[in-house]
Amino acid sequence: MDGKFNGLGMDMGNLWRLSDAKTRSISPENFTGAKGKGGMATLDEGVAAVAAQDLGQGWKVNPYVIIQPGEVFTMADIEGSGAIQHIWMTAGRSKWREAILRIYWDGMEYPSVECPIGDFFACGWGEYAPVSSLAVCVNPGSAFNCYWEMPFRKRAKITMENRGFEPMVLYYQIDYTLTEVPDDIGYFHAQFRRTNPLPYKEVYTIVDGIEGKGHYVGTYMAWGVNNTGWWGEGEIKFYIDGDKEFPTICGTGTEDYFCGSYNFENKKIKQYEEFTTPYAGLAQVIRPDGLYRSQTRFGMYRWHIRDPIRFESDLRVTIQALGWRSGGKYLPLQDDIASVAYWYQTLPHKKFPELPDRDYLEII
Repeated sequence: MDGKFNGLGMDMGNLWRLSDAKTRSISPENFTGAKGKGGMATLDEGVAAVAAQDLGQGWKVNPYVIIQPGEVFTMADIEGSGAIQHIWMTAGRSKWREAILRIYWDGMEYPSVECPIGDFFACGWGEYAPVSSLAVCVNPGSAFNCYWEMPFRKRAKITMENRGFEPMVLYYQIDYTLTEVPDDIGYFHAQFRRTNPLPYKEVYTIVDGIEGKGHYVGTYMAWGVNNTGWWGEGEIKFYIDGDKEFPTICGTGTEDYFCGSYNFENKKIKQYEEFTTPYAGLAQVIRPDGLYRSQTRFGMYRWHIRDPIRFESDLRVTIQALGWRSGGKYLPLQDDIASVAYWYQTLPHKKFPELPDRDYLEII
């Protein structure tokens, strides 16, 4: 093979290839990721000093951090070139819409990732749901895992903001490599949006204002219905490189885009059927309980890993919210819809719209 392997793009087909890449990991037990510096917290420094008092240094003295209300905590600040290859975290009892993840690349002033952690990890309704996909895995105990590879040239900074009223206990580990990166890298981006309720006869915008060259790689949606009946007739549309009134890519229905069909319905039991696969899923269905849980809510993801939506200059993505009214006619819905758009692009990127305040983000 031509060229020296840099350790990026790892999969089952190249695990046998060796490289000069350096593996590092940042956690509360090694805030800098420095070689030979893990597990050094003393009993005077560690949050778990009482539990470790009989064992001392090196015995799980500082496995988590406590982020106070209103605080923005720097989880990682990495200098050099390389790539983040895996992120694991669990926020325990915290409200996931109140915990805001941000990632900054190469010293940029504005974040390329800005998202509540639950939505970023495909659990947008603040409740655990198992996800078993290539890009995101959510495992029992509300363990969030991200496998999007995120290359950088000069610097990577990751922060967590606690917008809640209570201290946030955060366990986390950021696994990365220091290595040379190619000239043609795109930088990972993820943007959250929510509209509640969607105005009548308006389309929901998943993302707009993307400028630069890149490709779109995924969508997560937390969809709360405010009507009875089916809610997923709407089409997703990708407006690419100057498209105006009509898009280049137009879907055929909401469940079709998320790789399902016919209402996500199990015909035998006449119920929605959850599923989670490497590339797409209806991972969560929250059903009414006959009392205060009055609305049905859905969590869906679609990863464009094999079929990225490429753009040269700009991209806009929208989806319709459509059900049925009498007479066999479409009904424009006024639902509670939130989303995360995931893509790679060149820098600099356009500043994201301002994230809504805590009250607007709240799940009620």
